Amino acid sequence: MKKNILLAACFLMPLIASAQNDTLTHERDITLAEAIALARTQSVDAAVALNELKTAYWEYRTFRADLLPEVNFTGTLPNYNKSYSTYQNSDGSYSFVRNNTLGLSGALSIDQNIWFTGGKLSLASSLDYIKQLGSGGDKQFMSVPVSLELTQPIFGVNSLKWNRRIEPVRYAEAKASFISATEEVTMKTITYFFELLLAKEALATAQQNKANSDRLYEVAIAKRKMGQISENDLLQLKLNSLQGKADVTEAESTLNAKMFQLRSFLGVSESEGLNPVIPASVSGIKMDYDRVLNKALERNSFAQNIRRRQLEADYEVATARGNLRSIDLFASVGYTGQNYEFSSAYQNLLDNQIVKVGVKIPILDWGKRRGKVRVAKSNREVVLSKIRQEQMDFNQDIFLLVANFNNQAQQLEIAEEADLIAEKRYKTSVETFMIGKISTLDLNDAQNSKDEARQKHISELYYYWYYFYQLRSLTLWDFERNAELEADFEDIIKG
Repeated sequence: MKKNILLAACFLMPLIASAQNDTLTHERDITLAEAIALARTQSVDAAVALNELKTAYWEYRTFRADLLPEVNFTGTLPNYNKSYSTYQNSDGSYSFVRNNTLGLSGALSIDQNIWFTGGKLSLASSLDYIKQLGSGGDKQFMSVPVSLELTQPIFGVNSLKWNRRIEPVRYAEAKASFISATEEVTMKTITYFFELLLAKEALATAQQNKANSDRLYEVAIAKRKMGQISENDLLQLKLNSLQGKADVTEAESTLNAKMFQLRSFLGVSESEGLNPVIPASVSGIKMDYDRVLNKALERNSFAQNIRRRQLEADYEVATARGNLRSIDLFASVGYTGQNYEFSSAYQNLLDNQIVKVGVKIPILDWGKRRGKVRVAKSNREVVLSKIRQEQMDFNQDIFLLVANFNNQAQQLEIAEEADLIAEKRYKTSVETFMIGKISTLDLNDAQNSKDEARQKHISELYYYWYYFYQLRSLTLWDFERNAELEADFEDIIKG
C-alpha cells in the first residue's frame, strides 16, 4: 500500500509543477468578443467592406446630385481666327476671303433635370463679343440677358425616373451588404479563433499525455523490477512515452501556425502572444424558422438584390421600347440685344424664341428594333426565373441553418457532458493502473477517449458559434439582444 502511495505521489508531482509553469506564461488572454471587435476594425476584410460601402455611398450621392439644380459657366476666352475660307459670289463663282477676328463668349446657366418627364429646364444668360482685326475693323456685342430653355424627349425612356427607382434600392442593398460583410468577418474570426483554441488544447493535451507517459514509464520500470507488470506492458509504455514527445513537437508547430494566422488577420503584432479563452454558449436561444426567414427577407441584402435586378430588367425593356421611335422637343424663349457698345447691347431688347421638334422614326429596319425589344423581354424572363430559383434556395438554406443551429445546441450539451465524463474516467484509469488493476491497453483507451472528447467539445462549440453568427449575417438581427443590427453609415463613411 505504501509503495502505491509513493508511486502516485511521484506521478502527481510533475503535473503540479507543470501547472505552476503554465501560470508563468506572458501571453495575452483574448476572448472571442475581443477578437471579433479587433477584426471588425483592423482586418483587411473589414477595410474592403468599408471601401465597397464608400463606393456605393458616393455613387448614390452622385445620383442624388442629378436631381438638384446645377449652376454652370461655359465660355470661350478667347477665340482668335486668322484664316481663309471659300465664299460664293453672286455669279456663282468662288473666291477666298480672309478672316481676322477676335471673339469672346460666355454663358451662365442654372440647369434643372425634371425627373418625372425626363426633360431638362435651363435659365441662362449669355454675352458674345466679336472684333474684326485690322484697319477699320469693327467690334460688336450681342447679349441674351435671360432665356428659358426646355429640352424634352417625347417617347424615349426616362432614365432619370428609372434611376430614381433603382438607385435607392441599390444603396439599401449596399448598406445591408456592409453589415453582412461585417458579420462574415466575424465568422472568419470565429474560425481562426477556434482553430487556435483547438491547437492550444491539443498542445496542452499532448504535454499532459507526455508527462503522464514519462511518469508511467518510470513507474512501470519500478513495477517491472518487482514483477508486477509484464515486459510487453513495459515496452508499450515506452512507446507511449516516445509518441508523446512526437505529439508535443507536432502540436507546437500547429499552434505556431494557427497563432500567426489569427494575429495576421486581426492585425496584431507578431511579438504578442494570444491565449484564446474558451467562450460560453448563449443559453436559452432556440431559432424559429418562420421568424428567421421573415427577418432575412426583410433585412438581408438578398431581398434588395432581387428588387434591383427586377427593376433593371424592366428598365432594359423600357429602353428597347423607347428606341422604337424618337421625338425630341427643344424650346427657348427670351430676349436678345446687339450693339457696338457694351451697355447698349442690353437696351432695346428683341424677342428671341426658338421651337424645334426633332423626329426619328424608322421606316424600314428589318425588325431590328422590335427584335431588341423581344431580346430584352426574354432576358427579363431569364432574370425572373433565376430569381425564383434563388429565392427557393435561399429559403432552403435558412431552413437547414435553423435546423443545424437548434441541433447544435443539443450536440454541444452532449459534448460538454462527454468531456467531463471522459476526463473523470481517465483520472480513474490512471489511479487504477497505479494499483495494477487495469492494463496499458485500457489506460491508452481512456486517454484516447479523453483527448477525443476534449477535441469534440471544442469543435461543437465552434460550430455552435459559427451557425449563430451565420444566422445573424443572414437576418441582420441580434438574437441575444432581440434587436436589429444597425450602423451609423454617415459616421462610418466620414470616419
